[in-house]
Amino acid sequence: MFDYLAILIYLIVAAGFAIIFSGAAFLVAFRRLNSEKTAQYECGFDPFDDARSKFDVRFYLVALLFLVMDLEILFCFPFSIALADIGAMGYWVGIGFLIILTVGFFYEWSKGALDWA
Repeated sequence: MFDYLAILIYLIVAAGFAIIFSGAAFLVAFRRLNSEKTAQYECGFDPFDDARSKFDVRFYLVALLFLVMDLEILFCFPFSIALADIGAMGYWVGIGFLIILTVGFFYEWSKGALDWA
């Protein structure tokens, strides 16, 4: 148990700093609202409907495809760095991984997941 004492102290100090700084920001912050602070941002126009309206699932599909391709690139970088050390078996496992992801991408493309029309 003594081995974990440093981690416990670290967590207590970090939580203490978080509470102190959050409380200080809450007490010191100015609360003057004006039209620019309460206006919507990023898109530049007023919302058309209620925020709880149904959202098109194609946006989620594109986001998931982006995450999958991003993770593919994330796994390809260490693979390319260690290519000299992993041997032939590691090379073919990496190629198999890329083939599976490519086949999955073409399957989604053929099913129309990327069509916006």
